[in-house]
Amino acid sequence: MTPSLSVQPSTARHVWTPPVELMLLTVAALWGGSYTAAKLATQHLPVLEFLLLRFGLTFVLLLPSLGALRHADGRAALTAGGVLGANLLAIFLCETYGVSLTTASNAAFLISLCVVVTPFFEWWLLGQPPSRRLLTAAGLSVLGAALLSRAGATGGASWQGDGLMLLAAGLRGFMVCLTRRLGRHQALPALTLTALQTGSMSLGLGAVLWCTQGRLMGALPAAPAFWGAMAFLVLLCTLLAFWVQNHAASRTSPSRVALLMGSEPLFGALAGVLVMGETLGPWGWLGGALMVASAGWATRPPPLSAPACPAGRPARG
Repeated sequence: MTPSLSVQPSTARHVWTPPVELMLLTVAALWGGSYTAAKLATQHLPVLEFLLLRFGLTFVLLLPSLGALRHADGRAALTAGGVLGANLLAIFLCETYGVSLTTASNAAFLISLCVVVTPFFEWWLLGQPPSRRLLTAAGLSVLGAALLSRAGATGGASWQGDGLMLLAAGLRGFMVCLTRRLGRHQALPALTLTALQTGSMSLGLGAVLWCTQGRLMGALPAAPAFWGAMAFLVLLCTLLAFWVQNHAASRTSPSRVALLMGSEPLFGALAGVLVMGETLGPWGWLGGALMVASAGWATRPPPLSAPACPAGRPARG
């Protein structure tokens, strides 16, 4: 499912790293499968306790990365991590309750609408008007998601769940732009920022649980399916995915990040077919192909400009 400060540049130039676009598409594939995993996990554990366990485990795994705070403005970093963590908490509350109240296909479609709102948040928060190509690609991505949803499962949806997924989509777009705006003033490693986000989110969840239930966690499920889903969500959909998103936030525009994340419904549909036994017709596959094509078109690098001619020598036609 589901969405930071600028990353310190690496001095080891000989180390190859995958292109940002490829990394973001990998995250989209993981998050596409997260809807099925979250739906399975919340059948064994209430939503708030599930989220606390997921992000609490992630924070524990990331504790060593907090050592980087020794070389940063700790107060500013904690403030930024708290703000982004609060936004992240709101996103996941909406997403997790939403997916528990609607179908996985509807959830994947509605969350992809963040590709539409992100360019406008980028304009508002960063002063960068969206290009015509980005707006066109965003529209094509939404059209593809609509075709994919048309072919998906329709039973079990509710307006409450759909409304929560729409709110989560807006919060996702806002978070991508807020992350880049904060990144203009601070520099933190991506893993450190992810640790601050997940830590503040876990504190918020713990406070909500304590105030509403008088405890943090009940008895944990013993079902292997639950722990398999939890391992997938913690290690891949949270730990790896948020590191990639924080890493990419300072290396490409928020609109491009959102467009690549917009291919998530395609992977969500594939997970539904392979795990949940859903079926997709021609409209579904057409919609998925349109979304992937629009994301690739929007992130295509501009053509190289022709070299300038020496002074006094006209260019050859």
